Amino acid sequence: MDTLLELLKALLFGIVEGITEWLPISSTGHMILLNEFVTLNVSEAFWDMFLVVIQLGAILAVVVMFWKIIWPLGRNEQKKLVIKKEILGTWVKIIVACIPAIAFVVLGLDDKCDELFYYPIPIAVALIVFGIAFILIETRNAGKESKVETIKDLTWKMALLIGVFQLLAAAFPGTSRSGATILGALLIGVSRKTASEFTFILAIPVMFGASLLEIKDFIEEGTVLAKGELGILIVGLVSAFIVSILVIRFLLGYIRKHDFKVFGWYRIALGVIVLLCGAFGII
Repeated sequence: MDTLLELLKALLFGIVEGITEWLPISSTGHMILLNEFVTLNVSEAFWDMFLVVIQLGAILAVVVMFWKIIWPLGRNEQKKLVIKKEILGTWVKIIVACIPAIAFVVLGLDDKCDELFYYPIPIAVALIVFGIAFILIETRNAGKESKVETIKDLTWKMALLIGVFQLLAAAFPGTSRSGATILGALLIGVSRKTASEFTFILAIPVMFGASLLEIKDFIEEGTVLAKGELGILIVGLVSAFIVSILVIRFLLGYIRKHDFKVFGWYRIALGVIVLLCGAFGII
């Protein structure tokens, strides 16, 4: 194994993960395309774990950036430890939004959907369909005031509905977890900023849990890291963390003056590229 070359590949995968995990453009679609042209020289078991574990870097970026609005403990004027009720309320809504995903995994539907749809054509279709959905919903919402401007204003029913939309990403690779949840939030009248922030925070338990399960499976299978694989994992994770911070800052600044239509058009273009690659036997 050419260690330096593999580390550079891991860096590239981490960068792509950091960009595509938070923009509503599907990290799965991009990873599949990238893997067709840039392949890590690692075992299949390590590759499966690598794809999930580098998401920990992306999650850590959210924790760092949103620490003040996700950490429920603080101190009052008397320096006594207190629980911030508003932040606790946010976590209740996050837990409610996670219920559909938990049920989906418990029932084993995630593996079944991967078996059925984790192929270029279904992913391309999901990219295009949800790209069109973004354009249509943003067109419908143009000029309208949002019903919900802060996470505090979200009801638990709204949180549950957003969680149901998150299932679309679990069921159909290429949908994009952030894309599905943002789309669902926009559909029920949540502002772009609040939809994005709730999506980012919702990713913490969802992606952290997925990463832990993947690591657990990797260990239980008795797989041992080959020479250089630990370094590959670290490079991918760190690069995903750094790029995620930059991308999240960009997106929150971008949506103050712009809508999500550009991402819809991008998804459609990427979906067409994936279809063409499949038609010509490239992937």
